[in-house]
Parts: sequence; C-alpha cells; structure tokens
Amino acid sequence: MAPRKVRLVIDTVRGLPATVAETRLAFLNKRASLPVLKLLRSAMANAEHNFHVRKEDLLIKTIVVDGGPTLKRSAPRAFGRAAPIRERTSHVSIVLSAEAPKAPVKKTVRPAKTVKKTVKKVTKSSPAPEAQPQSQPLSADSN
Repeated sequence: MAPRKVRLVIDTVRGLPATVAETRLAFLNKRASLPVLKLLRSAMANAEHNFHVRKEDLLIKTIVVDGGPTLKRSAPRAFGRAAPIRERTSHVSIVLSAEAPKAPVKKTVRPAKTVKKTVKKVTKSSPAPEAQPQSQPLSADSN
C-alpha cells in the first residue's frame, strides 16, 4: 500500500492512548486501517507479554510510515507502447510508551485588574438658543 494512503490513517491515531487508537482504527473506513490495526495489536501484545505493561497504560509515542521498495510493472497502451505502473509499498514503525497520560493542568486564574473609571456627570440644562446666521448688510458703494 502506498505510504501516502497509510499516512492518512496513522495521522488520526498519533499521540492517542493505545486502546482509544485501537477502537478508532477498527471503525475507520480506509483500507490501510486494517494493517495498521494489526500492527498496533501486535505491539500492544508484545508490550504486555515482554514488559508486563497493562494495555490501558500504553500510549502511542511515535508512529511513522516510510516508503518501501517499489514494484515496477507495465501496462499495454495504444500503438504498441507500454505505460509504467508503480506498485508502492510501505514500512510502518510504531513506538509505544508505558507512560500514563498526564492529567490536564489547571490554569490559575488571576483576578482581573480593577480599573477605576471616572465618569463625568452630565446634567441636562435648558437647550441653548439656536445660533442664527447673521446677514451682512449690503454696502451702497458703487465704485
């Protein structure tokens, strides 16, 4: 299977607890999810058997897909030509850690700064008389 297609699957489970990742892979609608699920279950069984770690404590620390050897084939085309077909393969590496997931750290909330606002008191007084435009008297100079 092509590494590009497998990367779509492993990106959904990277950093998750192993049991959650196992459930997610079981219901993922991609063909690459079955081989990755098989690899995860094998790694979980190895950790449980060899290192006596409970499955619930396992966490996917790293999971990487690299390209494997490419099988080169050819398909017949028009006018006696041949078109190349590359059947790509993948190498998937997984590392599980026995660290229990850390509890979320509570952020301490600082009290908001108190800002002293000065509010101007506006009193409503009687409306000011409207300013009337003053007309300029016409001068009688005819020079």
